[in-house]
Amino acid sequence: MHPMLNIAIRAARRAGELIVRSRDQRQDLHIDTKGQNDFVSEVDRQAESAIIEILHKAYPNHAILAEESGAKKTGDGYQWVIDPLDGTTNFLHGHPQFCVSIALKYKDTLDQAVIYDPLRGELFTASRGQGAWLNDRRLRVSSSTLNNALLGTGFPFRIQHHLNAYLETFKALFPLVSDVRRAGSAALDLAYVASGRLDGFWEIGLKEWDMAAGVLIIQEAGGLVSDFSGGNDYFKTGNIIVGNPKVHKSILQAIQPHLSVELQK
Repeated sequence: MHPMLNIAIRAARRAGELIVRSRDQRQDLHIDTKGQNDFVSEVDRQAESAIIEILHKAYPNHAILAEESGAKKTGDGYQWVIDPLDGTTNFLHGHPQFCVSIALKYKDTLDQAVIYDPLRGELFTASRGQGAWLNDRRLRVSSSTLNNALLGTGFPFRIQHHLNAYLETFKALFPLVSDVRRAGSAALDLAYVASGRLDGFWEIGLKEWDMAAGVLIIQEAGGLVSDFSGGNDYFKTGNIIVGNPKVHKSILQAIQPHLSVELQK
């Protein structure tokens, strides 16, 4: 195992332990509102601090891009991209679908990835060129076609002016597939595409920390990732389509005629 991946796993497990210990006290947690339908709890902040402490102890010169504390830059080309608790709303309601997501980029190229589900003990990992794994099992995306696909998605709850455009994409896809799920943790949705539990996924308006680890895990599992134009600007636009090669192409073709001009960029 790559030593940097090993450190990321240690950090993810530490954060996961903290999150699980806090579940029974969630009614007493201090919660702030970052924006419309966008919450942060003291658990998010504590988990993020625990992750950064471990990463900086091992690699003090690495840059950090974290959901709660923002960007901290240094000059050696490495940057950790951290979502300490993806699925905060689920966590705060006791809904058991959330995770820790940590990725490492080197000169803007994804290099290592960890997504950890502390409730199920599931550890999704990838190192560039070394494949993707769930615990000790090698991952491959499914071989399904769109007509029998189970898709994941997420609603644009932070940017509701895109709701109508999103609904048009949903209406275009729903009759073509087996079913659609909206579970509330984009990072886990991406991990599930890599593991074949979902055949594809699309969402509008994600942040880099929502996607970074999942993107590498999907790519290393043989899947495809793009923005809504079929390009690679998903970190910039926040709009993402992933899937096995057949399903990814079909999702792209199905939704493009229904996108607003803004979302086609």
